[in-house]
Amino acid sequence: MAAPAQFLFFIDQNEDKFIQRLAKAVEIPSVSGEPDRRKDVLRMASFLEETLKQYGVETKAVDLGKHVMDGHELQLPPAILGRIGNDPAKKTILIYGHFDVQPAQLSDGWEYPPFELTRDDKTGRLYGRGSSDDKGPIFGWINVLDAHHTQNQPLPVNLRFCFEGMEESGSEGLDDFILAEVKKGKDSWFDGVDAVCISDNYWLNTRTPALTYGLRGIAYYKVTVAGPARDLHSGVFGRMVHEPMTDLISLMSKLVDPLGNILIPGVDEMVPPADEEERKIYEKLDYSIQDVEVSAGAQIAVSSDKATVLMGRMRSPSLSLHGIEGAFWGAGAKTVIPAKVAGKFSIRLVPPQTPDNVDPLVIKYLQAEFAKLGSKNVLSVENSHGGKPWVENYKHWNYEAARRATEAVYKQTPDYTREGGSIPVTLTFAEALGVNVLLLPMGRGDDGAHSTNEKLDKSNFIEGTKLLGSYLYEVAAGTKA
Repeated sequence: MAAPAQFLFFIDQNEDKFIQRLAKAVEIPSVSGEPDRRKDVLRMASFLEETLKQYGVETKAVDLGKHVMDGHELQLPPAILGRIGNDPAKKTILIYGHFDVQPAQLSDGWEYPPFELTRDDKTGRLYGRGSSDDKGPIFGWINVLDAHHTQNQPLPVNLRFCFEGMEESGSEGLDDFILAEVKKGKDSWFDGVDAVCISDNYWLNTRTPALTYGLRGIAYYKVTVAGPARDLHSGVFGRMVHEPMTDLISLMSKLVDPLGNILIPGVDEMVPPADEEERKIYEKLDYSIQDVEVSAGAQIAVSSDKATVLMGRMRSPSLSLHGIEGAFWGAGAKTVIPAKVAGKFSIRLVPPQTPDNVDPLVIKYLQAEFAKLGSKNVLSVENSHGGKPWVENYKHWNYEAARRATEAVYKQTPDYTREGGSIPVTLTFAEALGVNVLLLPMGRGDDGAHSTNEKLDKSNFIEGTKLLGSYLYEVAAGTKA
């Protein structure tokens, strides 16, 4: 069932309105990982809930409790639930998204103010933190609601919404809520859900739409080395004391090599190598080494072999070093010996890896390597958050509907991909609800989510809105499985 012509026409005619609404969302710096931004995450939750109500959605803001971040007890942002439609003859689709974003400062290297949506009419790009991850897709769903509400046109399916404000910080509180809510049975907001759709990832490249059926999990670590009671003068104490920074750099250098091989014994070995049949899956994808390097902005791919590089993103674990907390970083030359430093790194996981079976290997290895240093400093290792990997059945009617919608809107057959990133709640929904979960990306592979100058192409925002709406019509045309 193709989307009605009046729906597609409405999307085209209201482009400026949609962009202005997205701009209002981007202006709210809803950074979940910074305690002093928590009020902005709460403000974003309220803005989203009020917007949903405008288009006839019944909503509920769910209190997820409190948590501690960097020594501060904070109120967790509420989960915003929504529902519209209760026709037993229609399928019911649950939509998930997140309204929090990664940290961003102009000084990080942004060419545009990160919390203002900058429209570049020459390139058709919309720059701003959250434009692609994940406010653009959330407001794509809002655009679909707007079109049907304004035209007094019934939606082809019943919709349920679950939007959270802690995805970028481990989705704290959400899993427990989902599991408890499902147990309510007929009284649950998720009762009757036939399938789930998530738009929180990206095309593999800049030209071919994709459907994603797998995600890597994540285990995020904080490695702290502490020694002196206070910061010390390097001219007075240098080469007199064990320095925490020296110990930490030594440890961090022993986690991963320049080609991405994980040096922690047993981690890479958990995953069997791909056979020739599996390699062909990656060789057939519309992707090239040039795509990698264009997205990265430099010729830095670890291999010239396409399948090897793609498997490094999709079916192999990876370990990345993210930063050092407590170290001097400002302009000038400060000759301090930090009293306490913390290195942060994460491991992206693939089946059969989980945070539970990787954690002991990481902790044992770091403790053993630290012992070899003979340092009198103190080591502590903390797993900040984690999530399991997920792989779905892409032959399900949910994916078939998305494929038909993609072909209708983009006139292309989508690539079927596994994504390198992590969305922990995906597996939670799949297991708790027992339904198929689809990842239907809006953005392109060069959007720069989590990076400086994050953007969403205007064409992807508008055509992506059509895709989301068309997907609902194709779901309505399909048969439950």
